[in-house]
Amino acid sequence: MKSISSGDHNLDEVKIDANRPVFTTGVVCDLLGVPVWVLKRLDSEGIVSPPREREGTARLYSMRQLKVVRHCWNFISVHKVKITGLKVILKIEQGHLR
Repeated sequence: MKSISSGDHNLDEVKIDANRPVFTTGVVCDLLGVPVWVLKRLDSEGIVSPPREREGTARLYSMRQLKVVRHCWNFISVHKVKITGLKVILKIEQGHLR
C-alpha cells in the first residue's frame, strides 16, 4: 500500500483490505441507500453483525459486509423477501441446505 503524505490528495492508489471495518452505519446507509432499520435487523438476526471495538462506539462495516448487506437489501426491497426467507436463501447459497 502506498503511504500518503498530508499534502497528497490523490487517493486513487489507496487500497483497503475487504475485511477491514472502516464504514460507519451512516456511511453504509448513504452508499447503499439502505434504511438503518435494515442494518439493525440484519445485525439482530446474526446475518451481518459488525462488532464494536468498545461499548458505546460505532459499529464499523467492512467492504465484504457491505456486499452482503447490498445482496440482502436486494432480496428485501426488490423481491419482497422476509428475513426468515432471506436466512433460508443465504443458507442455500452457502451450500448448507440441499
